[in-house]
Amino acid sequence: MKQLLCGVLLFIGGCTHSEHMVQAEMHLTTEEANQNSIGTVIFIDTPKGLQIDVDLKNLPAGAHGFHIHEYPDCGHVIDKNGNKEYGVRAGGHYDPDKTHQHLGPDNDGHRGDLPILQVGKDGTVQTHILVRSLTVAEIKNRSLMIHAGGDNYQDIPTPLGGGGIRIACGIIQ
Repeated sequence: MKQLLCGVLLFIGGCTHSEHMVQAEMHLTTEEANQNSIGTVIFIDTPKGLQIDVDLKNLPAGAHGFHIHEYPDCGHVIDKNGNKEYGVRAGGHYDPDKTHQHLGPDNDGHRGDLPILQVGKDGTVQTHILVRSLTVAEIKNRSLMIHAGGDNYQDIPTPLGGGGIRIACGIIQ
C-alpha cells in the first residue's frame, strides 16, 4: 500500500521513497486495545508539509484533541489509587524544543499539536490535514493520540486544551 501511494504521490510531486511515508494503526485505549483496529492514519512528506490522511471509525462523535506524543507506547499505567490510566505510557505531547506551551498546530509551542479531529455522528472521520512544521522523519517511532474532548490550544482553563483522557492511540511506524 505504501509503495502504491508513494508512486501516485511521485506523479503529483509528493514523496519519492517509502521513507517519506509512515502510518499508525489506531486502537481504542481499552483492555482489548490491540484486538480491534479503528482505522489507519497515514503521514506523507510533501513539498508543502506533512500530509495526514485520516480514516477512522468507532469513535465518539464531536471534536477531539489530536496529537503526536513522545514515545511509541500506547500502554497503560496504574495510578496511586490502583486504577488503570490508558495510553499514558505515550508520554506528553511531542515538544522537542522544550517550549512547554500548548499553542496549536504550526505555532511556537508543542510541535505535536495537530488540528482538532471532528468525528461525525456515525463515529467516522475521513479527512486530510496539512501540517507545515512536521516531517515523517521526526514523527516516526512516536505515538498518535486522540483525546476524549476537544482542544482550545491553551492551558487555560484546563491543561493541554481540555482534551482529557486518551481514548485512542497508534504507534507511528
